[in-house]
Amino acid sequence: MNIFRLAFELFVLYLLYKLVFELIIPVAKTTKQVKKQFVDMSAQMQEKMKQNQTSGYGNAKTTAPSSTKNEDYIDFEEVK
Repeated sequence: MNIFRLAFELFVLYLLYKLVFELIIPVAKTTKQVKKQFVDMSAQMQEKMKQNQTSGYGNAKTTAPSSTKNEDYIDFEEVK
């Protein structure tokens, strides 16, 4: 009887070990890494917004669409 209890306790300890080192610790590390990436991305976005505000939105060159001439137009004929 005593050997079964020992085997059961060792099995429970093994399961706890697997749970901690294969689930809890990797999830904690991943969560920490994802939070850090979100903070970094937020900082980059705020930096870009500051750069856009200082450089101004109206300074970008706008290209006017080229006007098409009637000579450039090719008539389309429907084929039946």
